[in-house]
Amino acid sequence: MHQKLGTLTMRDRNHVNTFNRKVYRRILGAVYGNEKENWRILNNKEICASVKKPTIIETIRLNRLRWFGHVHRMEGNRIPKRVLYMNLGTTRLRGRPRKRWQDEVREDGRIVGGEGWQEKVHNREEWKKLLRVARNRHILHMAME
Repeated sequence: MHQKLGTLTMRDRNHVNTFNRKVYRRILGAVYGNEKENWRILNNKEICASVKKPTIIETIRLNRLRWFGHVHRMEGNRIPKRVLYMNLGTTRLRGRPRKRWQDEVREDGRIVGGEGWQEKVHNREEWKKLLRVARNRHILHMAME
């Protein structure tokens, strides 16, 4: 994560996914292949099929949404909420704008809660339930390939 606010670029996601697969490959170990009658390591699709846990990227995205809901429900005078909605009044650089933390939260919120996701944030129990369903159904899952 090169930016200070913790946005993940595609390069960062690829590095994290590669590391994730490397760790699982090490944990799961070699398997004995009956066809060729020798030991081999698992390929990426086999790792994804055997591991039922959320990926690191999925966990980051869900925790980002959870944190957003927590801060969004705070009183307006609290420092984290003021910082989240602060407008610095500076101009952005020329070219394609870099993704900001809030852009990724909006994108993930739409995936998890549909178009009216921002209204669901106000109700804590409903928001927790929505995030739990997203985790269990792997709604924010990105392929590890």
